[in-house]
Amino acid sequence: MDSDNLIRMANRIGDFFEAFPDRDEALEGIATHIRKFWEPRMRRQLLELLDAGAPGAHAIVVQALAKFRPMLA
Repeated sequence: MDSDNLIRMANRIGDFFEAFPDRDEALEGIATHIRKFWEPRMRRQLLELLDAGAPGAHAIVVQALAKFRPMLA
């Protein structure tokens, strides 16, 4: 899948959860959504992008991916 599209989709998820008052709940929500609704190939590619610095990803998305990486791998 196109890397820019993956980042764009992850950022949209991050935008939704950014409004949560509890930051930890927001981070877990992002990771849980990606784990439940993204196929493994997409998750692997997103984690590879994270390793490459996740160009274009919002800070909350990067933080969620890093914190919950084992859940997403």
